[in-house]
Amino acid sequence: MDQEIRARLSQVRCFLLDMDGTFYLGNRLLEGSLAFLSRLQETGRRALFVTNNSSRPAQAYVDKLSRMGVRAPFLNVLTSAQAAARYCLREHAGQRAYVLCSEPVRAELEELGLLIDNERPDYVLATYDTTLTYEKLTRLCDLVRAGLPFVATHPDLNCPTETGFAPDLGAMLALVEASAGRRPDVIIGKPNAGIVEEALRLTGLAREELAMVGDRLYTDVETGLRFGMLSILVLTGEATLSDVERTGVRPDLIFERLSAMNAYL
Repeated sequence: MDQEIRARLSQVRCFLLDMDGTFYLGNRLLEGSLAFLSRLQETGRRALFVTNNSSRPAQAYVDKLSRMGVRAPFLNVLTSAQAAARYCLREHAGQRAYVLCSEPVRAELEELGLLIDNERPDYVLATYDTTLTYEKLTRLCDLVRAGLPFVATHPDLNCPTETGFAPDLGAMLALVEASAGRRPDVIIGKPNAGIVEEALRLTGLAREELAMVGDRLYTDVETGLRFGMLSILVLTGEATLSDVERTGVRPDLIFERLSAMNAYL
């Protein structure tokens, strides 16, 4: 079994790492996370942090990782908001968006080139807005109900915290569906194609050279299974071994935490 694990990991040149529940939990660095990065550096491998959490701009995550002790060359972050912006720039070129988001994320999206006009939009982009108000929610439902093209950054129902879970964008989308009768036309984040395409572009590698590592079966693990990457579950966040048995979603490999991989790299 050990040889089989080593053989599977030997093909991986870059690990796509989820963050919350995988590398850290809230503001707490998970045990062994930095040791895992050190082992990657020793063995000439790379990592790209890939998160569905679109509540903050990528730079905020870079700053957080830096405070936790992460150093170059591992300070690379891809968020579902960045991937969604690039999708919208391609598929809705020249059009204006109503964007449900925090002000820092709005600034990042505009810097990437997105045209935002919440008064006269051509389409809708929903992110995980932790500054959500009833007014914003009502406006979003009105636009979705009116039939505007509807893009969302990710499907996660809950966001793990140090004290439990907070409602994530997926929960907000369920509310919108109940009110407006529509799901998003396109969801960008894990386990969907948009964020995978952006990760492939950024790394310059083939899917077979990537591993998707995370704590969630229906986003992280499903991404690997769906797109031909090695799928690795860590048991430091949401999913448990019981969940694996119950759901039938079978990761290629399961580890207690990131650093449990070190002996096989």
